Amino acid sequence: MTANEDAPDAFELMVLMRALNVESDRFAERFAAQHRLHRTDLNALVAILDAARAGTPLTPGGLGAALNLSPPATTALIDRLEHAGHVERRRSATDRRKVEVALNEQAAALARRFFAPLGRHLTEAIGAFTAEERQVIGRFLDSGIKATAAARLETGR
Repeated sequence: MTANEDAPDAFELMVLMRALNVESDRFAERFAAQHRLHRTDLNALVAILDAARAGTPLTPGGLGAALNLSPPATTALIDRLEHAGHVERRRSATDRRKVEVALNEQAAALARRFFAPLGRHLTEAIGAFTAEERQVIGRFLDSGIKATAAARLETGR
């Protein structure tokens, strides 16, 4: 039997991706439930965290666009997160006319504690692959993200 015969086909990989997405959602929903967050609230915190990590803080408009929310819904979302003590509105360091939404340190520490076991287990799982295999996995995930985004755009027409 060759290596290709043992490789999962496209359908099997899609089933595995779906299972990973469901399990990941279940994990994230536990965090949301424990901290009385709506799913959109949690998605907003992730978007803010990812933007900060990339060095591109989010304005309220940028956050709304990232989550596909109207301006009033975005304002309500930020108000909820601010009231719960998870985010702060801050003036931009580069343009004082702009407001940015930032995760506060308390929320970041809370997320780090909760998601640490997931990070530890995923790091262990990823560590079982060679560098070459991780390159293939990275390419697969990147192209899977692009394919999913393309399908989302296509169905939105």
